[in-house]
Amino acid sequence: MTTPANTVTLEEQIDQWRSYLLRRQAIHSVDVAELEDHLREQIAGLMNAGLVPDEAFLVAVKRMGALDALSREFAREHSDRLWKQLVVLPSDSREQGAGVRSDAFVAFFLAVAAAMLIKLPELFGMDLKENESFYARNLSLFVLPLLTGYFIWKRRLGAKTVPWLAAPIVAAGVFANVYPFASPGSTESLTALHLPIALWVAVGVAYAGSRWNEVAGRMDFIRFSGELFIYYVLIALGGGVLTAFLMMMFKTIGIDAEWFIQSWLIPCGAAGAVLVASWLVEAKQSVIENMAPVLTRLFTPFFAALLVTFLATLIWTGRGLDIEREVLIAFDLLLVVVLGLLLYSVSARDARMPAGPFDVMQVVLVVSALLVDAVALWAISARITEFGFTPNRVAALGVNVILLVNLAWSAVLYIRFLRERGSFTDLERWQTNYLPVYAVWAAIVVIVFPPVFGYI
Repeated sequence: MTTPANTVTLEEQIDQWRSYLLRRQAIHSVDVAELEDHLREQIAGLMNAGLVPDEAFLVAVKRMGALDALSREFAREHSDRLWKQLVVLPSDSREQGAGVRSDAFVAFFLAVAAAMLIKLPELFGMDLKENESFYARNLSLFVLPLLTGYFIWKRRLGAKTVPWLAAPIVAAGVFANVYPFASPGSTESLTALHLPIALWVAVGVAYAGSRWNEVAGRMDFIRFSGELFIYYVLIALGGGVLTAFLMMMFKTIGIDAEWFIQSWLIPCGAAGAVLVASWLVEAKQSVIENMAPVLTRLFTPFFAALLVTFLATLIWTGRGLDIEREVLIAFDLLLVVVLGLLLYSVSARDARMPAGPFDVMQVVLVVSALLVDAVALWAISARITEFGFTPNRVAALGVNVILLVNLAWSAVLYIRFLRERGSFTDLERWQTNYLPVYAVWAAIVVIVFPPVFGYI
């Protein structure tokens, strides 16, 4: 006997399968009612053998696919969504458990390696406090190569792939250290900011493996990036609580632990946490996928309201933007957050679902961000015209142009989808195909800006 909740879930899955067959019935000339009887018989037999309804449905659909081409097509097209729900079968549990333990060992070993690597320069007399600029430029190089290596191992990528992934990492290390930066300087700060963005694409290629050339593979990497951010923040919050208790406890016995926290705990913990969080995303994927879309739906209306209110106030008061350095950074961060909300909502949405109220909210968010970006671009251009070019202004100009193009075409595709003149898949393809643009621009900032602007 199944519980009412399980029955509803099972019937919803059968309804999806039936609707899929009915839509294609005229093309394939199948008897849907007869196939449904066979499917239910298969499910009943599997449930009597001890499988839960979700497992029974998925196995039954796969078995039906061996007899019927349309059921096989349904299983293939819905596999990404359906098999995420499948609980590991008892016969696979031992192998699954061994795989999880192996992943955990490798991930934690690499986390320790990242923690030690960030302390390695001190062996050559480069203290963290006295060489902050060096650590800022090279911070991503202490972690991202190890994360890339983790996915090379996990995805079992061939030996031919490794040199292609190693080349951008080596190049990043060279360009981060070969230029005679004036410290502190604008080009050095821009290098430190843009280097991890450029390297993140190498991580994405390793993560997606052979699927990097597919829209679904790049979309999976977008999901991973959002989920990694969430888990890293949670780990950081826990680390903050741990640090506070550590200081308090040692203070009660008259020992100052601040030197240990600043020199060891924070830098080593921050580096190792990237590997640990990545492993958690891989190991607990189904849990995080429920968390991130909820956060996206929660914050999208707030950011849409913020942008609409700002634009209305701008028009009402007739004031222009005071584009100082801090304001530029704040605007760019705001637009990046908006783009992140769009990317993650796209990655978490079922492309087959019809448009709904949340999609309308997304269009409001994208159009509002597009208008804000246009206003910011106008203000940046006016400031460059009045005061000339600086590395920060040019970098801000480039980022805003890139975001403007992305947001503009995203708005067009989303509006087409709302008007039923285009598919949601077009928007997915646009977002995933646009990812390399960010990496190319980041590479230009790292490689070209220092010699052009004189390492200032």
